Amino acid sequence: MTKRSPFKYFKTSSEIIRLAVMMYVRFPLSLRNVEDLLHERGVDVSHETVRFWWHRFGPLFAGEIRKRRIEGMKSSRWRWHLDEMFVKINGEQHYLWRAVDHEGEVLESLVTKTRDKKAALKFLRKAMKKHGRADVLVTDKLRSYGAALKDLGMADRQETGRWLNNRAENSHLPFRRRERAMQRFRRMRSLQKFAAVHASVSNHFNQERSLSSRDIFKTNRTAALAERRGLCAG
Repeated sequence: MTKRSPFKYFKTSSEIIRLAVMMYVRFPLSLRNVEDLLHERGVDVSHETVRFWWHRFGPLFAGEIRKRRIEGMKSSRWRWHLDEMFVKINGEQHYLWRAVDHEGEVLESLVTKTRDKKAALKFLRKAMKKHGRADVLVTDKLRSYGAALKDLGMADRQETGRWLNNRAENSHLPFRRRERAMQRFRRMRSLQKFAAVHASVSNHFNQERSLSSRDIFKTNRTAALAERRGLCAG
């Protein structure tokens, strides 16, 4: 049985929808910025339409990217970097837990109201359910990590150090830029949804530009764009 296209009842072409959603997620743009950029290309849509497309297709695109990539991430079990970000939701402080592998791929994100042992356990179990158990887990000196890893029988795999977790700290920067453009979040559910989608899109376009030649970078970027154009096409 042929799977029905998610774009079937939309008058706008699937390529324009993919472009609008990817522009909004990938770059620090507001909904109105995306509207203006599309208008310059002769596409007349409102920012509310872009918002609807994002809510409808953002998770679909992210899910397909994850599905295609997760099977090839065997090396991600070698070394994980774990860290949490402070995020304001309606003036109240929350925590966005993130797991990043040794190449900067964002493996998992979780939003919680606290950063105690219970929250750390929930985050670690969620990450391990999807990716398995890592050989080494690099963390800061937050005691919640040690207590949670002890319960999981992985206390001997934890590493802490002043500069060891720079990989996780640097991975927060693209999300921070995106957060400022969105003028923060209103609900935990919205933050969780956007963090998951943003992570998948960032992984897809993360080419480690500083570590490869210009020719290799251009080849990888072209391949990533071609794959983006085919999302949810089948």
